[in-house]
Amino acid sequence: MRVLLVPNVVKAEAAAAATELVSWLSAEGLEPVLVNDDATAVGLADFGVSPSDLGQPVLVVALGGDGTILKAFHLLGEREVPILGVNMGRLGFLTGVGPGSIRAAVGDALAGEVGLERRMTLVADVDMAGKHAGTYRALNEICLGRGGGSNRVIGITVVINGTELMSFGADGIVVATPTGSTAYALSAGGPIVSPEASGMLVVPIAAHTLASRAILTGPSDVIELRIDAERSTDGCLTVDGDATPCRRSITRVTLARSPHDVVLVKSEGRDFYQVVAREFFGG
Repeated sequence: MRVLLVPNVVKAEAAAAATELVSWLSAEGLEPVLVNDDATAVGLADFGVSPSDLGQPVLVVALGGDGTILKAFHLLGEREVPILGVNMGRLGFLTGVGPGSIRAAVGDALAGEVGLERRMTLVADVDMAGKHAGTYRALNEICLGRGGGSNRVIGITVVINGTELMSFGADGIVVATPTGSTAYALSAGGPIVSPEASGMLVVPIAAHTLASRAILTGPSDVIELRIDAERSTDGCLTVDGDATPCRRSITRVTLARSPHDVVLVKSEGRDFYQVVAREFFGG
């Protein structure tokens, strides 16, 4: 059985944990692997594989913070493999265990003695210069914003299920999952949404109007973001914090709930609102 390890390679404790897990998993007759770049960075080159050769791991262990889980999610693509997050970072909304209980947590996950939590993800189709230019998946959010170093606002029209809802000039707009409500969408003024919700959160960024509001859609709704043709050269897309190639003018982004969820190993006794209280309100 193959286990994929995804460390935050800039953290020494994550590299040390990956080395320890590789030794233990190998001794247990399992096959630990890392993608080549990570394996080289943490001194485990012999266990590296290319992202295209990941196969079907039975478990992913993300050693870092929430950003490392995002990295693991994008490595998996559409594979719905359980991800066990080990919190070695600053934010721990998605991570399931602390660094002191890694081996026990991995053992329980491999034995099927853990709870699993499914979170919705987004899929976005992007049109540039009137032609389809790519499809992207996101766990947290997709942001359509200013690109190319421009200081001009971009003209955005929001269309939901074919109904033109609102148009405004803005720095951009965020479409987030409930999971992503505590990330960029929160910084842009959006609400905190329970991960048990299943709609998309639409949050304008610094809209030049008094009428813009954040909106939570239904789970089957389809959102179109259209950019004013005169301002389309300013629009670029960011997916879970990473910029996509911005080769030509974005004219439209169509977003919907992806048919593929992310599967997280759930820590017993860990409540979403307790995490919100601790991370944001000092509880």
